[in-house]
Amino acid sequence: MELQVAAAKVSKYAVRESGDTLEMIERPHGGLSFVLVDGQHTGHGAKQVSNLVARKAVSLLAEGVRDGAAARAAHDYLYTQHDGKVSAEVHIVSIDLVSKSIVISRNSHCPAIVGDARGVHLLDQPSEAIGVHRRMKPIIAELPLEPRTTVIVFTDGVLDAGVRYGQSFDVVAFVRAQLGDSSLGAQALADAIMARAVELDRGRPGDDTSVLVVRVVPRASADDARRLAVRFPIE
Repeated sequence: MELQVAAAKVSKYAVRESGDTLEMIERPHGGLSFVLVDGQHTGHGAKQVSNLVARKAVSLLAEGVRDGAAARAAHDYLYTQHDGKVSAEVHIVSIDLVSKSIVISRNSHCPAIVGDARGVHLLDQPSEAIGVHRRMKPIIAELPLEPRTTVIVFTDGVLDAGVRYGQSFDVVAFVRAQLGDSSLGAQALADAIMARAVELDRGRPGDDTSVLVVRVVPRASADDARRLAVRFPIE
């Protein structure tokens, strides 16, 4: 098997800095964790919040702390730092090579989408943002690490795309159609979701918009090299 991970992010229209943060960390016993945080509101203040939460979570994950405990600790930290007045929505997606599983932790009103041998379905159990309520727990799902499994998480820029214009983005139907192409790579899928969200917002995203795609695909070669590529426009 081979793991493909890709992301696509854009800021809210006319806002220079995105309030979303995505971080990756290698797990100490094998595997990777990805933390996607949507800070309250948008712009620089939201970015400070999402950075704070993401850094806290990845530092704990790097020390071997379990995903749910890392999410709770990030909540406690944000709650303490801002006296319960600032919130953030968090997704943690981990590929755990010890348990041979994909772990999805949600503290967000945005669902996660899973594509596997059973089809495409939502993980949409009600979940609360971190940082505001005294007590908080993440919603956690664990999936077997199997070929042709796809996990997609995103922020509310995707969920609410088109709403200002009386349209809605049926992300599940869109993903189901995209996954009909078995050769589709993770980056192509992330880009397609992003492009459709921006199209529904008529080229002017109504919120910070981020998509993370994790795919488990059959291994194409015996090459053991790990690779990471980043494209980051700076002007």
